[in-house]
Amino acid sequence: MKSDTSALDDAPLSLPEMEGNGRKSGLMAALGGVFSSWPAKISGAVLLVIVLMSVFAPLITAHDPIQLDPSVRLKPPSPEHLLGTDSYGRDMFSRIIYGSRISLAVGAGTVVISILFGMVIGVLTGYFKWIDAVLSRVMDGLMAIPGVLLAVALVAISGGTLTTVLIAISIPEIPRVARMVRGVIMGVRNEPYVEAASVLGTSMGKMVWRHMLPNTVAPLLVQGTYIFAAAIMTESILSFLGAGVPPEIPSWGNMMADGRKFFLLKPELIFFPGVMVSLTVLSVNMLGDVLRDQLDPRMAKRL
Repeated sequence: MKSDTSALDDAPLSLPEMEGNGRKSGLMAALGGVFSSWPAKISGAVLLVIVLMSVFAPLITAHDPIQLDPSVRLKPPSPEHLLGTDSYGRDMFSRIIYGSRISLAVGAGTVVISILFGMVIGVLTGYFKWIDAVLSRVMDGLMAIPGVLLAVALVAISGGTLTTVLIAISIPEIPRVARMVRGVIMGVRNEPYVEAASVLGTSMGKMVWRHMLPNTVAPLLVQGTYIFAAAIMTESILSFLGAGVPPEIPSWGNMMADGRKFFLLKPELIFFPGVMVSLTVLSVNMLGDVLRDQLDPRMAKRL
């Protein structure tokens, strides 16, 4: 004979499971309609081009982005160098293409790290009051420190490597994710279907995984797009200030930092990488806005 809890787990139509299935179908329907609007189509197309450009960089350009050639320094655009060369004779077009890899890697890595750690902290603080009293104060303290200032301090202490920059940018984003997840968990903790699952003997881990975390998927998707865009901006700022990735690694921030000395002579040294940063951040933010409108029923009614 099966135990009561096993029999309940095998039940085909429990209230919490029906709630979860409704959330999943609503989420999939909303995601399916994201690219029905022109802003989402345009921003998605721009992001797709940038991603493909970074993946197939060796096939797009034959120039080495870190090769120095003083004989062709500060050359204007030409068939050989489509966007000209910088003050060290490096091909600007190849550096912009390879620089997209750093920006996309930092953006994606920051999203993964901040959401993973923020989700764990948010669940703990939202479910256990005694943990909330401690961790929430720590999160408040981290949020009080400007993100760029904290990142500069961490990079200055640990050195300017890609891993250090990634961690430094992720730390200020973790409290924001944690507070959002905490609010969602506290909001659904007293819902009837969660209380019913608790009465039926559902373990804490299964309750959180099945009946609480699904409620965080939609806001985390939207938050992830803004984190992605903010991470690219922060990395560019850090590299521009000389506190980002090493100068020999091509990144859009490093390119603008190198070009500021020759801004009056060749403003395109800053213009081209600046346009790439702006296009990427704007496209991600536009996609995040559309995603928010689709996943928020109150916003959907206004459209």
